[in-house]
Amino acid sequence: MKWLHNILKASTLTTALFIFQACYGTPQGLDMGVTPMTFVLEADKAGTPLEGIKILANRGNADPLELGITDADGRCSVQMPFSWEAEKSSPIRFEDPSGKYAAKDTTFEDLSERDIVIKLIETTNK
Repeated sequence: MKWLHNILKASTLTTALFIFQACYGTPQGLDMGVTPMTFVLEADKAGTPLEGIKILANRGNADPLELGITDADGRCSVQMPFSWEAEKSSPIRFEDPSGKYAAKDTTFEDLSERDIVIKLIETTNK
């Protein structure tokens, strides 16, 4: 009879662990992957695509990390680490090396979509 009791105990524990994993999945750390994001940069008034705009991620006191540069269509796909998205406070900067367009900063709280259109304002210093 004692062996039947031990079998029931073991099966109950196994069932509980199975249900937990089925509901919550396997545990994953915050830095175990990346989130793909696509940015399209356009001129504010004309709506034309902007090529050569740098996409930078602020890393606190360290130098900004360059995530990518827009192509001729104004598009750039980047891979954002999960840990940065979880913080939702790491600013992303869009910067024109030529200075024709004003730099723009944003955070993940502003980026609810994955295909994001960013409009940069032309500066008066052409």
